[in-house]
Amino acid sequence: MIPAINYWAVILATLSSMVVGSIWYTPKVFGNYWMKTSGVTPSGRSSDAVGPIAVTVVVSFITAWVLAGAVFITWKFYDGNFFVNALVAGILLWAGFTAARFITHDAFDKRPAGLTVLNIAHEFVTILVMAAIIGVWPPA
Repeated sequence: MIPAINYWAVILATLSSMVVGSIWYTPKVFGNYWMKTSGVTPSGRSSDAVGPIAVTVVVSFITAWVLAGAVFITWKFYDGNFFVNALVAGILLWAGFTAARFITHDAFDKRPAGLTVLNIAHEFVTILVMAAIIGVWPPA
C-alpha cells in the first residue's frame, strides 16, 4: 500500500516546526537555558544560522512526510477519526523513536538531564503540532 499524502499539510507541518523551534528556543522562553546548558555561544552573525536552518527545513519536511504516511497507514488499519489517528500516531512515534533515541544518546554523551527533557519536550510539541496539521487535512 502506498500511503496517500496531502502535501499541502506536509508543507505547513514543515513550516510549523520552524515556528515552534523559533518560539521554544528564543532567549525569553528556553533559549538562554539551552545555550547555557549545551555550551552554545552565539557568534552574533546571522549567516552562521543559514546552514542549520536549511538542515532543519529538510529534516522537518522528511519528518512531516513520514508522519503523514504513518498516519494514513494507521487510519486505514484502525479506521476511526483521521485527526485522532494523527495525534495518537504522532505521540507513539515520538515516544518510540524520538524520545527514546534522545534519552539513549544523551545518556552516553553525559548531557544534563534538564537538557534532555528540554529537547524531547520541544520534539513532543513539534510532532504534536505537525500531527494536528496533518490530521486536520486528510488526503483527498
